[in-house]
Amino acid sequence: MPNLLATEPSAYLKSAAHQPVHWHPWGEGAFARARAEDKPILLDIGAVWCHWCHVMDGESYDDPEVATLLNDAFVCIKVDRDERPDVDTRYQRAVQALTGQGGWPLTAFLTPEGEVFFGGTYFPPEDNHYGRPGFVSVLKQVAGIYRQQREKVAENAKAIRQHVTESLNEAKGGTIAPAILDEAASRMARLFDVRFGGFGTAPKFPHPAACDFLLARWRDTGEDWMREVVEKTLTAMAQGGIRDHVGGGFHRYSVDEHWIVPHFEKMAYDNAELLHAYLNGYSGLGNPLFREVTGGIVDWVLEVLSDGERGVFHTSQDADVGVGDDGDYWTWTPEEVRDALKDEKAYHVIRHVYDVEAEGEMHHNPRKNVLWWKRDPAGDDEWPILRDALRRLKAARGARQAPYVDTTPYVNWNAMMASAFLHAGAVLDRPECNQLALRVLDRVWREAWDEGRGMGHVIGRPKPGGLLEDNIHAAAAFLDAYEATGDAEWLTRAVAVMRYCGRAHWDDAAGGFYDVAPARATGGTTYLATRAKPIQDSPTPSPNGVAGLVLARLWALTDDQEWRRLLDRQLAAFAGAAADLSLYGATLLRAVDWAVNPSTRVEVLGPRGEGAACDMHLLALQVFRPRKVVVRKVADRPAATVCVGTTCSLPVTTPDALRELLT
Repeated sequence: MPNLLATEPSAYLKSAAHQPVHWHPWGEGAFARARAEDKPILLDIGAVWCHWCHVMDGESYDDPEVATLLNDAFVCIKVDRDERPDVDTRYQRAVQALTGQGGWPLTAFLTPEGEVFFGGTYFPPEDNHYGRPGFVSVLKQVAGIYRQQREKVAENAKAIRQHVTESLNEAKGGTIAPAILDEAASRMARLFDVRFGGFGTAPKFPHPAACDFLLARWRDTGEDWMREVVEKTLTAMAQGGIRDHVGGGFHRYSVDEHWIVPHFEKMAYDNAELLHAYLNGYSGLGNPLFREVTGGIVDWVLEVLSDGERGVFHTSQDADVGVGDDGDYWTWTPEEVRDALKDEKAYHVIRHVYDVEAEGEMHHNPRKNVLWWKRDPAGDDEWPILRDALRRLKAARGARQAPYVDTTPYVNWNAMMASAFLHAGAVLDRPECNQLALRVLDRVWREAWDEGRGMGHVIGRPKPGGLLEDNIHAAAAFLDAYEATGDAEWLTRAVAVMRYCGRAHWDDAAGGFYDVAPARATGGTTYLATRAKPIQDSPTPSPNGVAGLVLARLWALTDDQEWRRLLDRQLAAFAGAAADLSLYGATLLRAVDWAVNPSTRVEVLGPRGEGAACDMHLLALQVFRPRKVVVRKVADRPAATVCVGTTCSLPVTTPDALRELLT
């Protein structure tokens, strides 16, 4: 018999519908049952793209004996972290308080009131030599503690609840000043990996917002080290195995400090933010490799992660095809390369460039190689051979069974990708990117927006809703659409969304935006009743940081001082944390940059259609400048002005003259 997940819209929950565990979706029904039967709750939070979630499903939740133990002693709830980021945020904090780390799968044990008293992440089925206790042992121990040591359970739950409540409010008041930017940049420099690029050590994640922040600082200050950090980081990721050299786009993170072996899932939000970073890198630094990378991301999204007819961007592509697989779709043995190419010269070029050896990088199958750019082709004559060989490898990989693509159209990630595609449409001069992005954003407005309830979380579905990040990312993308088209309706829509956020999410007493609307916070557990003020970029750009950017851009676009007043209050609410967060608060720092330094406003007038005005508008969108907004207005004759702060240029009438002004 299928469990209660069979009718859920989430692909991740549906994938567990066959399991013998009596799963419940998140909701009052599960908590009511736990209270009635006086049982602890097992909460499993994961995602359809998550490798270790699939591993734990196969090892434990598919096992009838484990299921019997779970069904007898627990009420079991399974949550899709993409569907319910509000649930995930809170329970991640709780498990981090217990163990010092979080991640997916998240395995938490709750009281019937929903409060954590024990937890962890992945548990192997049996005790292992790495010191991880086996899942069966954990279940028996937790069930025993709940039955026999209620006072200890209550004590743990109370302490963890207090930590969660305190940690959810990341606001820390302070004064906004230019020194914040200098201190944050210095802290980023200390985290920079001078050998391999990026920040920190293994596992190594991309930090595209930090790259954007430092690139803007370099443009303002001329300090060469900032440029070097950005260029080395973007180059190392572009050459590493974290980038898909065959199909385009980036995997989620690298398990090693060299960027070679990735966790193979591909996420919409990562690729959207990396597309922005590489477009800025190409526009600001002129590196042709960065243009090649951006084209690869765009091509992959168009081919795999979008539906042009429906006007949506998809969520993710899984790492694996089945249990026991570990990136086999993405990796190659020497024999697989030779069979795909059927050309000894091409085979040797690929082996030389991409480090394909008899012993590869994958532990589960040592013959499997991750393709990463180790060295350039040996001569100019090998470049055409290399490009043709990559096309053949792509065709051969296309014949394999591809990992699952989650087609759920989440509003926040659709808005992020639409924003990146509008950026790519300008910098790469690819109108098809603009067309898809505008179609997606029109669907977001028509099918997700409600004047009274704000944005839903999924296009075309009223529930769940009430999340700040859906509203904020949509508002940011609407501003991008306004700059790209000159259509004032997009500005009107962005203003409407921000007015709603002011009513439903703004803390008028202390400043800052809460992550959930009040109606959302009144139901569920005590954890959900506590509203958060997130400012860290984890794993997506902080909605409060993005809100700062939106307020700054609205002020620059409209000259309405009310937006500047809100920007100052927003940033003051978090200013005390900005420099300390550094790498993990890069989106907030970008908003601080807008507040303390002059913005550049490019205003282009002229008739619609081909001609000098259209060319100047495209150029204004393409040229890299920190804190830039572009306004397009209809007029009889073409002209453009550039204002930096309160100083404006005389009008110019040709693209060459505008380029000189901007650069």
